[in-house]
Amino acid sequence: MSTFMAKANEVERKWYIIDAADKPLGRVAVQAARLLRGKHKPEFTPHVDTGDHVIIINAEKVVLTGKKLDQKYYRRHSMHPGGLKEIKYRHLMQTKPERAMMIAVKGMLPHNSLGRKALKKLRVYKGVEHNHEAQKPEVWTQEI
Repeated sequence: MSTFMAKANEVERKWYIIDAADKPLGRVAVQAARLLRGKHKPEFTPHVDTGDHVIIINAEKVVLTGKKLDQKYYRRHSMHPGGLKEIKYRHLMQTKPERAMMIAVKGMLPHNSLGRKALKKLRVYKGVEHNHEAQKPEVWTQEI
Protein backbone atom coordinates (compact mmCIF):
# COMPACT_ATOMS: atom_id res chain seq x y z
CA MET A 1 0.00 0.00 0.00
CA SER A 2 1.43 3.37 -0.99
CA THR A 3 1.17 6.66 0.85
CA PHE A 4 -1.25 9.20 -0.61
CA MET A 5 0.34 12.44 -1.82
CA ALA A 6 -1.92 15.31 -2.86
CA LYS A 7 -1.18 17.11 -6.11
CA ALA A 8 -1.49 20.88 -6.27
CA ASN A 9 -3.76 20.90 -9.33
CA GLU A 10 -6.18 18.33 -7.84
CA VAL A 11 -6.88 20.15 -4.56
CA GLU A 12 -10.45 21.38 -4.07
CA ARG A 13 -10.45 24.73 -2.29
CA LYS A 14 -13.33 26.11 -0.23
CA TRP A 15 -13.93 29.55 1.25
CA TYR A 16 -14.48 29.95 5.01
CA ILE A 17 -15.52 32.91 7.16
CA ILE A 18 -14.21 33.27 10.71
CA ASP A 19 -15.96 35.80 12.96
CA ALA A 20 -13.32 37.23 15.32
CA ALA A 21 -15.71 39.25 17.51
CA ASP A 22 -14.95 38.85 21.25
CA LYS A 23 -12.41 36.05 20.66
CA PRO A 24 -8.70 36.08 21.56
CA LEU A 25 -6.37 37.18 18.75
CA GLY A 26 -4.14 34.10 18.99
CA ARG A 27 -7.01 31.61 18.98
CA VAL A 28 -8.49 33.13 15.81
CA ALA A 29 -5.03 33.21 14.18
CA VAL A 30 -4.47 29.50 14.97
CA GLN A 31 -7.74 28.49 13.31
CA ALA A 32 -6.99 30.66 10.27
CA ALA A 33 -3.48 29.20 9.92
CA ARG A 34 -4.87 25.64 10.14
CA LEU A 35 -7.38 26.34 7.37
CA LEU A 36 -4.80 28.11 5.19
CA ARG A 37 -2.38 25.17 5.50
CA GLY A 38 -5.09 22.56 4.92
CA LYS A 39 -4.43 20.65 8.14
CA HIS A 40 -8.16 20.12 8.66
CA LYS A 41 -8.37 17.96 5.52
CA PRO A 42 -7.67 14.23 5.41
CA GLU A 43 -5.57 14.69 2.24
CA PHE A 44 -3.13 17.11 3.95
CA THR A 45 0.36 16.84 2.48
CA PRO A 46 3.14 18.89 4.15
CA HIS A 47 4.95 19.90 0.94
CA VAL A 48 1.81 20.80 -1.10
CA ASP A 49 -0.47 23.80 -0.68
CA THR A 50 -3.75 22.02 0.19
CA GLY A 51 -5.29 24.92 2.12
CA ASP A 52 -8.52 26.85 1.70
CA HIS A 53 -9.32 30.55 1.44
CA VAL A 54 -10.11 32.31 4.73
CA ILE A 55 -12.05 35.53 5.38
CA ILE A 56 -11.75 37.01 8.87
CA ILE A 57 -14.42 39.57 9.78
CA ASN A 58 -14.78 41.85 12.83
CA ALA A 59 -11.02 42.20 13.29
CA GLU A 60 -11.49 45.38 15.36
CA LYS A 61 -13.50 43.43 17.97
CA VAL A 62 -10.78 40.86 18.66
CA VAL A 63 -9.56 40.61 22.28
CA LEU A 64 -6.01 40.65 23.65
CA THR A 65 -5.94 38.96 27.06
CA GLY A 66 -4.03 40.12 30.11
CA LYS A 67 -1.94 43.29 29.84
CA LYS A 68 -0.90 42.68 26.24
CA LEU A 69 -2.53 45.87 24.96
CA ASP A 70 -0.04 47.97 26.95
CA GLN A 71 2.96 45.64 27.24
CA LYS A 72 3.16 44.07 23.76
CA TYR A 73 4.84 45.98 20.92
CA TYR A 74 4.85 45.60 17.16
CA ARG A 75 8.42 46.26 16.06
CA ARG A 76 9.91 46.78 12.61
CA HIS A 77 13.31 48.02 11.47
CA SER A 78 14.30 49.92 8.33
CA MET A 79 17.84 48.41 8.44
CA HIS A 80 19.32 51.90 8.80
CA PRO A 81 21.03 53.05 12.01
CA GLY A 82 18.36 54.17 14.48
CA GLY A 83 15.62 52.74 12.25
CA LEU A 84 13.69 50.79 14.88
CA LYS A 85 10.00 51.68 14.94
CA GLU A 86 7.76 50.28 17.64
CA ILE A 87 4.04 50.65 18.25
CA LYS A 88 2.04 49.46 21.25
CA TYR A 89 -0.67 46.98 20.39
CA ARG A 90 -3.30 49.33 21.88
CA HIS A 91 -2.46 51.88 19.16
CA LEU A 92 -2.16 49.18 16.46
CA MET A 93 -5.56 47.70 17.35
CA GLN A 94 -7.18 51.16 17.21
CA THR A 95 -5.65 52.17 13.88
CA LYS A 96 -5.02 48.96 11.89
CA PRO A 97 -6.63 45.89 13.50
CA GLU A 98 -6.49 43.94 10.24
CA ARG A 99 -2.68 44.41 10.19
CA ALA A 100 -2.42 42.94 13.71
CA MET A 101 -4.39 39.87 12.58
CA MET A 102 -2.23 39.43 9.47
CA ILE A 103 0.94 39.57 11.60
CA ALA A 104 -0.43 36.95 14.00
CA VAL A 105 -1.43 34.54 11.22
CA LYS A 106 1.83 35.08 9.30
CA GLY A 107 3.82 34.07 12.38
CA MET A 108 1.95 30.75 12.55
CA LEU A 109 2.57 29.77 8.92
CA PRO A 110 5.80 28.22 7.61
CA HIS A 111 8.48 30.79 6.82
CA ASN A 112 9.08 29.66 3.24
CA SER A 113 7.43 29.86 -0.19
CA LEU A 114 4.58 27.59 0.96
CA GLY A 115 3.73 30.01 3.78
CA ARG A 116 3.83 33.00 1.45
CA LYS A 117 1.40 31.23 -0.92
CA ALA A 118 -0.93 30.41 1.96
CA LEU A 119 -0.91 34.00 3.26
CA LYS A 120 -2.20 35.24 -0.12
CA LYS A 121 -5.42 33.28 0.52
CA LEU A 122 -6.18 35.26 3.70
CA ARG A 123 -8.52 38.27 3.69
CA VAL A 124 -9.06 40.33 6.85
CA TYR A 125 -11.78 42.96 7.29
CA LYS A 126 -12.46 45.44 10.08
CA GLY A 127 -16.23 45.07 10.09
CA VAL A 128 -18.78 42.53 8.93
CA GLU A 129 -18.80 43.70 5.30
CA HIS A 130 -16.73 41.79 2.74
CA ASN A 131 -16.94 41.50 -1.04
CA HIS A 132 -16.61 37.72 -1.46
CA GLU A 133 -20.27 36.68 -1.58
CA ALA A 134 -19.80 35.31 -5.11
CA GLN A 135 -17.46 32.62 -3.74
CA LYS A 136 -20.24 31.34 -1.40
CA PRO A 137 -18.11 31.18 1.76
CA GLU A 138 -19.12 28.87 4.61
CA VAL A 139 -19.04 29.99 8.24
CA TRP A 140 -16.34 28.13 10.20
CA THR A 141 -18.23 26.82 13.22
CA GLN A 142 -15.62 24.84 15.13
CA GLU A 143 -14.80 26.08 18.61
CA ILE A 144 -12.21 28.83 18.87
